[in-house]
Amino acid sequence: MIKAILARLKQGHRTTTYPDQPATLPERFRGYPELNATVCPPDCRVCADLCPVGAIGCGGKLSIDLGKCLFCPDCAEMCPHGGITHTTDPRLAVNRREDLVVAAGEERRLAQALEKKMLSLFGRSLKFRSVVAGGCNACEADTNVLSTIGWDIGRFGLQFVASPRHADGLWVTGPVTENMREALMLTYEAIPAPKIVVACGACAINGGPFIGSPAAHDGVEGLLPVDLYIPGCPPHPITILDGLLRLLDRME
Repeated sequence: MIKAILARLKQGHRTTTYPDQPATLPERFRGYPELNATVCPPDCRVCADLCPVGAIGCGGKLSIDLGKCLFCPDCAEMCPHGGITHTTDPRLAVNRREDLVVAAGEERRLAQALEKKMLSLFGRSLKFRSVVAGGCNACEADTNVLSTIGWDIGRFGLQFVASPRHADGLWVTGPVTENMREALMLTYEAIPAPKIVVACGACAINGGPFIGSPAAHDGVEGLLPVDLYIPGCPPHPITILDGLLRLLDRME
């Protein structure tokens, strides 16, 4: 016991300081994009043609759909005009699907807090039941790490539970394969109302790299009402944490 205490004192405080202090991520991290349409010729479609999931729009206004984006570096590296760059800003979560479409020159949109009644219910304690609806386990891994000492989301009243009967919301990862559709719907029905739904990762939002597959439903959109979209492939733990804290009005 004494050795354990001494080791803990030597290790010091390991939990992230976010949101009390700004997140510092390495230069290689690809976060919120910066778009500069003024350098791109009107007829240029190099980056749009390169995108494997059709996330980039060039029809009159340069845009990126973060719900589809896999955050690969191809568009930024291959754009001959430098119209697309990625910052290291991990704040990406939004409340509405359309807010994931980032267009050059438009105001940035971030997730907003739940309405007053829902916030009074879940503001201090919010529990999720996770459903892995055909995912590759990348989003699941970055979600699970939030319960470790490095992140400790329990300090914000956030927790993942084993039973939908104990949950306040549904946490969806994966493109919602046909084999998982019924399990997803039954889990949602088992969660007591009122409840919320979070789509975590590109697959859950829009199908990710599996978009258009006859074996999947291109995410949870159209099957269930979504309260928070967290883009990424996979989303960084800070991206996930930031979205949840904004949803609960806990950023101040």
